[in-house]
Amino acid sequence: MVLASSSWLITPDVGLTIWTLLVFGISLFILAKFVLPRIGQALDKRQAVIEDSIDSADRTRREADELLVEYRELLRDARQEAEEIVERARQANAVNEREARSEAQARREQMLEQTRRDIEAETRRALDEILRDVVDLTVQATELVTRKVLTEEDQRRLVEDAMSELDFTVLSSGLGRQP
Repeated sequence: MVLASSSWLITPDVGLTIWTLLVFGISLFILAKFVLPRIGQALDKRQAVIEDSIDSADRTRREADELLVEYRELLRDARQEAEEIVERARQANAVNEREARSEAQARREQMLEQTRRDIEAETRRALDEILRDVVDLTVQATELVTRKVLTEEDQRRLVEDAMSELDFTVLSSGLGRQP
């Protein structure tokens, strides 16, 4: 009997088939009328959210690309400006160095000129002193040799004669020479 009880599932019954088709049709109608539109709406909303997310991601990517391009331009400009600043600093340094050298050269030349003037003045003073000493020695030597006191006129003539014989130009020509 086990065999007989399971046979009704295998053999189709027209009444059962009609009821099955009727229930299936009603279920399909209810699904098509109420459930499928809501599922479609949910899928449409989901699709819209996904499309919005994709559009938003594209906009964000484009903005990021624009910012990246702008950043690179700013970075390039900053590097160029830094190079210009460094070049201006180098040029200013070169100008300052040239000015310092020319100022030092001018100061050196001034010091050399002042030293020359000091040497000339000292040499003139020394020559004047030597001249006085020569005059005094000449007068003393003449007084000793002649054993008489010379008059002022004799002293002047004697000094002029001695001076004409001495060549002081040799001494004074050494003033203009540089060591």
